[in-house]
Amino acid sequence: MKARVTWFDSLLAVIIILISLTVILPFLYIIAVSFSPPGDSMAGNFFIWPKHWTLDAYSYLFNAQTFLNSIKNSVFITLLGTCVNLFVSITLSYALSKRIVPGRRVMMLFIFFTMIFHGGMIPSYLVVKSLGLLDSYWAIVLPAATSAFNVLVIRSFFQSLPESLDEAARIDGAGEFRILFSIVIPLSKPIIATFTLFFMVQYWNEFFSAVIYINDTNRWPIQPLLRQMVAISASNISADAAIDAQLAVNLGPNVQNAAILLAMLPIVAVYPFLQKYFAKGAMLGSIKE
Repeated sequence: MKARVTWFDSLLAVIIILISLTVILPFLYIIAVSFSPPGDSMAGNFFIWPKHWTLDAYSYLFNAQTFLNSIKNSVFITLLGTCVNLFVSITLSYALSKRIVPGRRVMMLFIFFTMIFHGGMIPSYLVVKSLGLLDSYWAIVLPAATSAFNVLVIRSFFQSLPESLDEAARIDGAGEFRILFSIVIPLSKPIIATFTLFFMVQYWNEFFSAVIYINDTNRWPIQPLLRQMVAISASNISADAAIDAQLAVNLGPNVQNAAILLAMLPIVAVYPFLQKYFAKGAMLGSIKE
């Protein structure tokens, strides 16, 4: 028996399509502008299909050393930060998921406390400065090595695993690290894949910490550079201390949009490989059976 389509279903479908268009159309516009000559993009006489196709903007960016350095910095920060975040979050959550760990309730209380109260920007800057981390990638990675939310969700997932697996492994002589890396982690692929994507997006889009902690523009990731490109183009000023002359001259909308598109591609390319774990992992970590 076929389900009858009601007027509400039709209205809901129209609303979903309209919301989807608000996301898709700007993305298509960015692509169109990036493949257009500067004159066409400035005139704005097209929408999602360029009148004239050109790769000048991409050729310009791939010959700009500042842009290439920022991409390399973002890749390195993302890989380093994701690995550190996964290691700290998984090992801490695993330890706190075990009832035999003494003082785990007190530790969970301290971790939960950080979800409500935070020292603020100035104390965080003073801590990073006192540790000698300014102008280094560790200034971005270490302060965000984990969070209370990550620990609570991953810990909840680990607690949902049968305790009999740990007991059987201990009887066979396995230690805690062997149990974690040989049993727990292989069974936790959904939640690990979910948080891997979270961490990658977090570090790839890192802007605020890079601006505060990194004064050397050669170490900037891509996001602060994109902001500087937009600011320079909008104010019609020449290169300053934050960007080199090669990237500031003739910085038109086509170059800006090409840079934005290139900055989005890595995350867009990785997401399909983690998508099958995403919904399942997000739910499993939030529900304890």
